[in-house]
Amino acid sequence: MGTSALSVLEERKSSISNERGRGVCCERESVSGAVSQRACVYCGARVVLNPITDAYHIVHGPIGCASYTWDIRGSLSSDADVYRNSFSTDLRETDIVFGGARKLAAAIDELMEKARPAPRLIFVYATCIVGVIGDDVEAVCREAERKHGARCIPVKAPGFSGTKTQGYKLACDAIMALLGPHRGQPKRFGVNILGDYNLAGEMWIIKGYLEQIGIPAISGITGDSTYESLARAPSAALNVVQCAGSSTYLAERMRDEMGVPWVNVSFFGVEDTVASILRVADALGSPAASAGAREFTARRRAEVLPLLERYKPRLAGKRAAIFVGGGFKAISLMRQFKELGVKTVVVGTQTGRKEEYETIGSLADSGTVILDDANPAELERFMLETRADILVGGVKERPLAYKLGLAFCDHNHERRRPLAGFEGALCFAEEIHKSVRSPVWRHVKGGAS
Repeated sequence: MGTSALSVLEERKSSISNERGRGVCCERESVSGAVSQRACVYCGARVVLNPITDAYHIVHGPIGCASYTWDIRGSLSSDADVYRNSFSTDLRETDIVFGGARKLAAAIDELMEKARPAPRLIFVYATCIVGVIGDDVEAVCREAERKHGARCIPVKAPGFSGTKTQGYKLACDAIMALLGPHRGQPKRFGVNILGDYNLAGEMWIIKGYLEQIGIPAISGITGDSTYESLARAPSAALNVVQCAGSSTYLAERMRDEMGVPWVNVSFFGVEDTVASILRVADALGSPAASAGAREFTARRRAEVLPLLERYKPRLAGKRAAIFVGGGFKAISLMRQFKELGVKTVVVGTQTGRKEEYETIGSLADSGTVILDDANPAELERFMLETRADILVGGVKERPLAYKLGLAFCDHNHERRRPLAGFEGALCFAEEIHKSVRSPVWRHVKGGAS
């Protein structure tokens, strides 16, 4: 790409491309000074583990880290609401000098004494300060398990030790530690859904589809899950991976250590939802499930497509920019926009992998800007240059879009409307239509919407 004329750091130019066939540099540390959009290791671990509805979370570190809590995700629960609480050891200057291990042990003791329902599962997150002073969090957790009989699992996640992707891996290791004692169960017909966090009830939507075609959902990892439901996970015949970035590592470990094969899916957009349901049914090797999947998807597709067609004339000629967490979501969004007749002109991710960017490149039109780990200045420049009409992103990107006079669609953790499945495809189309066609843009841009 001819990036020499663009206001980007020299070290960032290999991570940006608008030339078909030219890949982007990814899966590396953020460039210093680039004001990366990525979150820290602790963030990655917390977002994966937090939706376990009956788990307690102790943040071993300064009180500020505990502000990253349940409300970072719109994860819903059908049962317990323990996960909506957060606890912290609130390390101070004296703890940094003399060590905080005793304070952590006391915090676990107090939680076991006062919390109701009584804790069966506790995650302890070691944040940046603990990574510096070297508290033996594992030893404290071992002693707590011996003393109280509850599972107490350490998550050593100092934010400076890597990126959000490393946090995903640490969370998967914690889940494997939880599943380990239950690995000897006999296999049964059914699936685990990995990498779906029940944002706005999306886990319920996906489970409902599978159950309608005769496929039981044994466990969700981790949306709307409990200690008991997770303990059943090793018995599943198949793992279904919705978020590749956060859960592929877990799926591979469960395949290698527990004999559970896995398939990658995406339930964003009509075509991806259809393909994923068929893939799951076929992977299970059940003729009845495969037949049911074909009948179900054909019927639902026929119901939804005419409704989506209504939006296409109103969205004709619109141009979209995408900046989301993982590559799988960006790929599905590109396909969704194509279904709606909207051209994708900018697409980027925080944690995309090489193979995902190859797929993005194959879907992109000539001239589409593809970028990894973008910062706000780059996003602003490319959205203006490509004349984007709407940005799909997360909470950090919303102010940028509005300052530029662009419509915005929230596809992040905090959203309250489902965007997965057939219902989600309709919600997405409606939101894009309402955002792009809002009368406010007449005043912001000085033209007709």
